[in-house]
Amino acid sequence: MLHQVSTNGQYCIVQFDSGNDSNMKIGHEEFHSRLKLIKCTSSKEASKVIQNSIAEYLCQFGVLLLMYSVLLTKGLGIVKKEMEDSSEVLIDSIHGHGSQSLINLLITGSAVTNLWDGEREVCGLKLQGIPSRSPIGFLTQLEHLRYTEVGWNLKNPAYPIWILGSETHLTVLFSLEETLVTHETQAQTARRTFARFDTECNGFITIDKFGDLLKSLNLESAPDYVNIMKSRVDEEGLGIIMLSKFMEEFFPNEKADKSVTKFTLFHVNCLARSSTENKVEFIEGQAEICDLPDVQVLGDTSNIRTCLMTKWPTIELKWNNSRVPSLN
Repeated sequence: MLHQVSTNGQYCIVQFDSGNDSNMKIGHEEFHSRLKLIKCTSSKEASKVIQNSIAEYLCQFGVLLLMYSVLLTKGLGIVKKEMEDSSEVLIDSIHGHGSQSLINLLITGSAVTNLWDGEREVCGLKLQGIPSRSPIGFLTQLEHLRYTEVGWNLKNPAYPIWILGSETHLTVLFSLEETLVTHETQAQTARRTFARFDTECNGFITIDKFGDLLKSLNLESAPDYVNIMKSRVDEEGLGIIMLSKFMEEFFPNEKADKSVTKFTLFHVNCLARSSTENKVEFIEGQAEICDLPDVQVLGDTSNIRTCLMTKWPTIELKWNNSRVPSLN
């Protein structure tokens, strides 16, 4: 995590001086007065410092120590610059919820506010999303409710681990099936790039964006070529280019997704009150990606399934002992 946010090879490790005090129930003022900062000039040195004091990060202050270390290593000025609204608070003072900018910073190393991929122009404003594929992913029930859009970068992390977001809480989902996360194909890159130009999610773009789209995909974009191809992708002269027509013309041999269709998932909710017998534990389940039927009947409407459907639209779940995990 610190390696993701370090921009100049410098690391700031925040630690807590507990002294000989065995009673860790202290106020925030005393807690902050006993913090100490260790600066490291290499990732190897930073790792050694953290490993030698790993117990501090497992105590009740561990999350704060890690967050402070990330913020100082990144640089507060850079964090504010990356945020869409520099006046946004990272932690809600009433409920204690972390903002999306803070979540994105901890997951991806970038404190951007949005969840889509790359840069997007909305109403004349250039808004930043997730710049690249992250080590772990993020899925949210809010996308199922159409309040936000999560891009390919967060849905397809380097490792099959996802943070799941509900309206009020974060939980963790992971699998040992590494093929769940694959490298992006050229066709997938094209679809994602097309979506960036289709800012209103209409399934088409206006003809004037065609040249820029080709250039973004490193395809031939000379003016004469663009003019010739316009007549092929917009045969009726409507001034728009449909995604399906674009893919048919430039990626005709797009292969069907051959990803695994059955796999095991594990979910953990670290709130004891949301778990059986008030005990935090992993819940194991079996997942199957079904063929898309002509008419889809939504039987299981649990919040975890609707959240996972934002990545796997036809997923079916069967949890061990019929214990459906809670996202809240």
